[in-house]
Amino acid sequence: MNSKYSNAREAIKDKIRYVQDFPEDGVLFEDLTPVLADADAFSVVIDGLADECEKLGADLIAGLDARGFLLGSAAAYKLGTGVLAVRKAGKLPPPVLHQEYSLEYGSAALEIPADGAVITGAKIALVDDVLATGGTLAGARQLLESAGAEVVGAVVVLEVEGLGGREKFGNLPISVLNATTE
Repeated sequence: MNSKYSNAREAIKDKIRYVQDFPEDGVLFEDLTPVLADADAFSVVIDGLADECEKLGADLIAGLDARGFLLGSAAAYKLGTGVLAVRKAGKLPPPVLHQEYSLEYGSAALEIPADGAVITGAKIALVDDVLATGGTLAGARQLLESAGAEVVGAVVVLEVEGLGGREKFGNLPISVLNATTE
């Protein structure tokens, strides 16, 4: 498919929708829905995610609940790898592996099946839509590493700078498709 976009950043810039004061006053929400709904934009974003995951040497993609499911599964398909859905707590039947993590205001938990998906020794790239405070990505990393996987990096579409998310990862590679520098 020939795209009208030369890269993901261009597609995101063209299609993203900005919503002021959502979900609360003072926040500028970056809505990726129009990006994902446009065939050309979606295609180059998925190509960008897949390229970054391939550079990391990933042999399995972990898509984080919920938009990471869409992005991660499409990138995994393009790469010919499997995809592991990292779910919010309570969405999977037992037995599960469970990891609690801190959010800006409270805590949450992520889960993966304890049976069926053998991830010991797998090189996993985390895929999600946004890196903000880093809590969800860090929780996913802890969960997967405790299950015996090697998390080789994280790939996201957007980063909300100034919230300290990147600092939670030390030297773990983090790729942002909409980064201002290439």
